[in-house]
Amino acid sequence: MTDRMTDNKKIPVVTDDLEKLLSVLPKRVQAAILALERNQYELIEIILDLGRRPEARYPGEFVFLDDEVITRQEIDQVVARLGTFGNDNRAGMEATLHRISAIRNRAGTIIGLTCRVGRAVYGTAEILKDVVKGGSSILLLGRPGVGKTTLLREIARILADEEKKRVVIVDTSNEIAGDGDVPHPGIGLARRMQVNDTSRQHAVMIEAVENHMPEVVVVDEIGTEAEAYAARTIAERGVVLVATAHGNTLENLIMNPTLSDLIGGIQSVTLSDEEAKRRRTQKSILERRSPPTFGTVVEIQDKKTFVIHNDVATVVDLLLRDDKPLPEIRVRGEQGVQVVQASNSEFLAYGHGLGASEPAGAERHRLAPPPPGHRVTQGAKIFPYSVSRNRLERAIRTLGLDATIVRRWEDADFVITVKSQMRRGAPKFEMMAKRNIPVHQIRSNTVAHISKFLKSYFSLEDLSEEELALRETEEGIRKVQTTGRPIDLAPQTPAIRRVQHETIENRGLESKSVGTEPYRHVRIFRSA
Repeated sequence: MTDRMTDNKKIPVVTDDLEKLLSVLPKRVQAAILALERNQYELIEIILDLGRRPEARYPGEFVFLDDEVITRQEIDQVVARLGTFGNDNRAGMEATLHRISAIRNRAGTIIGLTCRVGRAVYGTAEILKDVVKGGSSILLLGRPGVGKTTLLREIARILADEEKKRVVIVDTSNEIAGDGDVPHPGIGLARRMQVNDTSRQHAVMIEAVENHMPEVVVVDEIGTEAEAYAARTIAERGVVLVATAHGNTLENLIMNPTLSDLIGGIQSVTLSDEEAKRRRTQKSILERRSPPTFGTVVEIQDKKTFVIHNDVATVVDLLLRDDKPLPEIRVRGEQGVQVVQASNSEFLAYGHGLGASEPAGAERHRLAPPPPGHRVTQGAKIFPYSVSRNRLERAIRTLGLDATIVRRWEDADFVITVKSQMRRGAPKFEMMAKRNIPVHQIRSNTVAHISKFLKSYFSLEDLSEEELALRETEEGIRKVQTTGRPIDLAPQTPAIRRVQHETIENRGLESKSVGTEPYRHVRIFRSA
């Protein structure tokens, strides 16, 4: 059963097999649901509790389906039509995504059923497609019923079908790929490993990596210390992880002792008098203990609003310093996807020297000079490995470099990666060495560190801030002339912005300063 939902950009296709769920329910309940003058795609779940009237639940409300209460015989009939209930008190239906959860009395007898409608929504991850394809591990947060599992399923399909990645789903409750031995087509070419006992989810996560050589592991509901440890182990082996976790916001995870390890863990550090004075803080502070397991955290506020923390390490460091970084906020509406708030964490990182956002005790990174005989190539091709493509592209544009980002490391002149990936000894690096493709490492996945490396590699350290700004301006002018789309430059002082405006005007384009200090910057565009 499909439906095409109106959208100017993409048309998500919804598949829910609702008729299969209805077929196991009492006849009177089936008839009542079909008689409702409601959009059936808004139906969340059907409640059958012994001695109570049946309910249909929709976003923000519920509807009684009948005046007659549910009987013991009706509950027993529904249970008999379902598969076996696991130790998590959940059962599924073959070749569907529906989930039926049981409530039992003290004797273990089922006295209530929650029949959750499962849907595959093709296109729901379009709002995060650039994030998904960026190569970073992604953690999805949000309250129950907000659509985390639906989004997780679609991300798995995109990575497997469109990105051609080896994707393995660890499906503990069969919610991602459905019940039965054959997975639901909603996961595309991704493979699925079932978990016979919820307490073994962490073990199956490790088994997936050790036995099946995935490039991506997808898992729903990381909620225990063992699962958090398994997630870190997977990330340290160079495998991308896409998962959901209990909690609504990134700040919730910081305060959660069980799951804080997912974002680097928190520890108390005592500073020396000099260091405390330099930081203008007290001597005992909280700091991030290690690199985060997930490079990106997405808070799903509702089905249309997504809050994106693109650089978790920097955001956590800023929060622990009592700063309030603004995340990127995207909204899906009738006009497509809109960014209603841009992130400021990278700008704050510059201000705090969070090129110095290293965990306590970590060695200070020094960029190695280019190898002997090194010559910077024109039109250099760069492959980012576990480095944000968006940040790399921004750094290239800011420095005005003649460089492009390639999709395959085999096509690159060199590879840029984070130091932690090199320590993990990913097998790909050995293959790169055999192909004589240089691999350069940076301390962390921030614009500051990426820019620092590129300035060293392309021998730009001696250029002044004004010269660098003019290089970016020339590159921005070229892109606007080529594509016709406006370009925003990096924030600059009023004096440098004045020079940028004059340069743009002399090249026959328009410009204006936008934003507030210290983030005020120049926007280049064609005249109307």
